[in-house]
Amino acid sequence: MDGSHGSFRAPRQACTLDASNHYEAVQAWLALHETAPTQRAYRKEAERLILWAIVERGRALSSLTTEDAIAYRAFLRRPTPRERWIGPPRPRTAPDWRPFAGNLSARSTAYALSVVGALFRWLIEQRYVLANPFAGIKVRGRTRVTPLDTSRGFTEGEWLLVRAIADGLEWSYDWAEPAAQRMRFMLDFSYATGLRVSELVGATLGEIRTNEHGDHWLHLVGKGSRPGKVALPPLARTALDQYLVQRRLPVTPARWEPKTPLVANLEQDSTTGITGTRLWNVMRRFFDQAAEVIGADHPTAAEKLRRASPHWMRHTHASHALARGAELTTVRDNLRHARRRFRTLARPGASVVRGVFVFFIGQLENFAAQF
Repeated sequence: MDGSHGSFRAPRQACTLDASNHYEAVQAWLALHETAPTQRAYRKEAERLILWAIVERGRALSSLTTEDAIAYRAFLRRPTPRERWIGPPRPRTAPDWRPFAGNLSARSTAYALSVVGALFRWLIEQRYVLANPFAGIKVRGRTRVTPLDTSRGFTEGEWLLVRAIADGLEWSYDWAEPAAQRMRFMLDFSYATGLRVSELVGATLGEIRTNEHGDHWLHLVGKGSRPGKVALPPLARTALDQYLVQRRLPVTPARWEPKTPLVANLEQDSTTGITGTRLWNVMRRFFDQAAEVIGADHPTAAEKLRRASPHWMRHTHASHALARGAELTTVRDNLRHARRRFRTLARPGASVVRGVFVFFIGQLENFAAQF
């Protein structure tokens, strides 16, 4: 039950972790995040899933199936039996401590699933498990989704295809490992933040700051030389932490060299960043290769990939955020768009959606305070 012989454990000789069970694997994942609020929030979601898997499904983390993931989504909305799972706040050592204080909202459920999904994606990257049972699991909220023009961005299904191909670049498509790692970072960070290409290539570690609430922000000079800041949600911070480890750079902000670029130039040392032209060419090469991979089974998506540019990640960020329930004004402000221009992202007549920017700019402390 500790996952040492899970159904979906990858071959031991290929795993980059020393972990022999799921507890040790989760601890290694948590160690990537050195800020206390992030560790607490992520540990809570991982522990809830492990407890549920063992108690309700009789399975280890590495044996969970997609059907289990769907059942866990339903469980989060209404944890049952209530006497086993729900109770008032108590110290963890108290005999009447329970993992939940009540049913989770659509917002909190989506957040929980995004965290455990990120955990499994990392475990796949370390070759600890073979599959992510939470891939593609969605949460239906009460708010109607605003229809969007996705002709210059990827739908959720297309994004999942693109990201799955990126996960296998060095093993299936002969990319050098540093180039594959950089590509995954550029995809994830762009998707999570909606940065322009010029902003991404110009960003440095010294421009990432933490406010009094523990929230992380990237301060930058945007279009028209206007100063601004962009929220760094869990996906962006996780992608950055992993990429820094892969570059053998410190994860702790106090040890950062402020001038270190977020995106490395592979031909030079870590203090030199990639140029905008090079980033554009590398991502276009990836989109073309992805189109060839999926062309036979997904011709429409392949045609879109052949037309895609790095700027599409910015549109994809916005459309997915709105589809997840974000306010139109919130997305616009995070992208630092002019009001008139931003309206072109939504079809004429679309009402402003209400909700929370769950996957992109949700704040960990706000979520944790609900439980």
